[in-house]
Amino acid sequence: FSGVLSEEVLRALLELQERLAAATAWAPGAGREVTLRDVCYAPLNPTDPGLGDCCVNSVTQYFQNNGTRLAMTATQTDGKVTGTVDWRDHLIYCVKWVPLPGDGVGLGGVGVMPAGCWARHGAP
Repeated sequence: FSGVLSEEVLRALLELQERLAAATAWAPGAGREVTLRDVCYAPLNPTDPGLGDCCVNSVTQYFQNNGTRLAMTATQTDGKVTGTVDWRDHLIYCVKWVPLPGDGVGLGGVGVMPAGCWARHGAP
């Protein structure tokens, strides 16, 4: 991976997304403050979306917008070779293969990531 896609860049992007998700704005027509929940596209929960339901497409969704999951590592054995897999392996895995919802396939295909490759809002 190049410097454009590094753990530091992903963490900065995650922080920016969290700040934007928490932003509010005064809507004079409505006479109240509005948030992302008021304007987001939430196809799996359109009537009462929470922030996790908002469809925000980003590379950090492969880690469910969760810094702890981004930092995860796991030991993986391939034949007689054992090594450590991290966010790079998980990203490559998710880009190549989208598992079925709820199958728990995750980091390096070993099921370490609880939500696998699915985004926080429930989409691949």
